[in-house]
Amino acid sequence: MLTPMEKLTPLAPLNAGKEQKGKDASSSEEGSIFGTIFRSAIDNVKETDAEAREAQYLLATGQLDNPAMAMIAGTKSAMAVDFLIQLRNKAQDAYSELTRMSL
Repeated sequence: MLTPMEKLTPLAPLNAGKEQKGKDASSSEEGSIFGTIFRSAIDNVKETDAEAREAQYLLATGQLDNPAMAMIAGTKSAMAVDFLIQLRNKAQDAYSELTRMSL
């Protein structure tokens, strides 16, 4: 029997940090959203890596009924790492672009 695919969840709430008011609220809100996205991506890598390790252990000990689940968990883990690397690369590109701008 096939298991249904998991629903995608948003990385960060768009209204995070709106409780603060004043000039500092907008800058801290942007920082918190950016940080929340990175923290979410890092947590996703940790979770998928733990799932992949557990699936590999269960497969090696003969406790896993469906060997395809180990391959799926490994692929999910690799994709999460690739996503985090691309996110980091885009942030570095944006930073280098901002440093090249002249005011």
